[in-house]
Amino acid sequence: MQNEPLPGASTALTMGIISIVSFFLCCGPFAAVFSIIGLVKAKSAERLYLENPNSYTDYSNVKTGKVLSWIGLILSIIGILITIIYFGAIIAFIVNQDDFGTY
Repeated sequence: MQNEPLPGASTALTMGIISIVSFFLCCGPFAAVFSIIGLVKAKSAERLYLENPNSYTDYSNVKTGKVLSWIGLILSIIGILITIIYFGAIIAFIVNQDDFGTY
């Protein structure tokens, strides 16, 4: 009996990588979407592997994809929070600013 590649392992790894790359190139919400997809695929692949571990290979891709997806999700959450704080500070500065036109 020959072992076959674990279905979803390469997808989990790819989504983990895309989540980190999209965080640095684009923006946080896209990274969160790719991270969540990667985590879901990693969970389903891990469940499939644990049912019959002798039939599949590439379990290391699942673990790596899960770690990369978690890192991408954490980075995207931090990026979103920093963006909210940044624009909140700008709005607070504008609202609390005195009228400079009247003396």
